[in-house]
Amino acid sequence: QVQLVESGGGLVQPGGSLRLSCAASGSIFSFNVMGWYRQATGKERELVARIFSAGITNYADSVKGRFTISRDNAKNMMSLQMNNLKPEDTAVYYCNLREFRGGGHTDYWGQGTQVTVSS
Repeated sequence: QVQLVESGGGLVQPGGSLRLSCAASGSIFSFNVMGWYRQATGKERELVARIFSAGITNYADSVKGRFTISRDNAKNMMSLQMNNLKPEDTAVYYCNLREFRGGGHTDYWGQGTQVTVSS
């Protein structure tokens, strides 16, 4: 079983920065993708950014140029550097790990961390 623990959320003013981290533990299959999702009040959960074990990244259009995702495979860690934050970035941010095995996949989720952008 895989466990994911997020850290780094909080309250920040518009234009500020935050760095989220996700630590993964347990038995992790090498072919996977890690990502950050967010869910604002009254909205569906959406993909923010993801990074494959080989290093390929994808970003939501709304965060391109402002957010940077990275991972350390040796330490099973992933981070999201968020710059120039906007009020619309306010949400609960979730760490996700998706393992690909035998034609299927398994998703694991962290507990979520609140990010609030407000003056």
